[in-house]
Amino acid sequence: MGDRAGTQAADRVSEALNILRALGVPQKQQNERSALTLLALLGLTPEKGWTQAADPCLGINQMMKHFEQHFGKRYAPNTRETVRRSTIHQFVQMGLVLANPDRPDRPVNSPKNCYQVAPALLELVRAYGTASWDESLKNFVTSAEALRRLQPRERVMPLIPVTLPDGRQLDLTAGGQNPLVKQIVEEFCPRFTPGGVLVYVGDAGRKQRHLETDYLTKLGVVLDEHGKMPDVIVHLPEKHWLVLIEAVTSHGPINVKRQHELRELFKKVPAGLVFVTAFPTRRAMARYLSEIAWETEVWVAEAPGHIIHFNGERFPGPYE
Repeated sequence: MGDRAGTQAADRVSEALNILRALGVPQKQQNERSALTLLALLGLTPEKGWTQAADPCLGINQMMKHFEQHFGKRYAPNTRETVRRSTIHQFVQMGLVLANPDRPDRPVNSPKNCYQVAPALLELVRAYGTASWDESLKNFVTSAEALRRLQPRERVMPLIPVTLPDGRQLDLTAGGQNPLVKQIVEEFCPRFTPGGVLVYVGDAGRKQRHLETDYLTKLGVVLDEHGKMPDVIVHLPEKHWLVLIEAVTSHGPINVKRQHELRELFKKVPAGLVFVTAFPTRRAMARYLSEIAWETEVWVAEAPGHIIHFNGERFPGPYE
């Protein structure tokens, strides 16, 4: 990037920071990263003035490519989550940016997530540097109630309703393995763990979404703080079995390593351990077939009435 282009880029970033300060964004969002994010979402380059601002719909990766291509700022790939959680998330909460304007119900962890500046913000930034800026800013801030304070509440996400065996309803965030978790609870449990107590259901968006804390304590289960719990845990009181179920959509099955981890995690539990890997389809299972540990069970959601025993008894059970 030449001297002139470099100066233009620095000027544009500085102007974007001035706009963010004028909007009253939190101090943690008054930085170069957030300024570059705003510029990308407005389709601005060092050569373009604010009157040329547009409203492209961009994903995080596209924004980061914009940073590098037009402003010479290259961030490491693992910075993607920082851009999303420490800039975009706050911009959405403040009403500056719209999440998935093309499909608002898109799952929270979909790779197709995209973002677009709100129409009111687009109109405002086009006035930056003009005689109407001060008046436009005053009107914008007055009408944007969300800008008066950043709400500390969690962003509202699309939810998947799940009916528990006892009739209660649980809402899981959409996306990840949660659609499969819903099938495990509603299809697998009634068939293969009848009379069982559903004591734990994980959530791809909010960890430890459903917990029977007192029940788990009585069983001797110590909750893991580092996210190593299985996705679903069912206790069968009559047989005194603890059924540990992993839902596989992007991560692997219960292989030898994972089986060992689970044995360690539940080594103080007197109940017999039953290991189950759940897949959405047989095609998905085929990808991991060579990894599945012996002495475990496999359930495929597209054929919910069947279960596959890896070198086991006719029916699932713990192995000594």
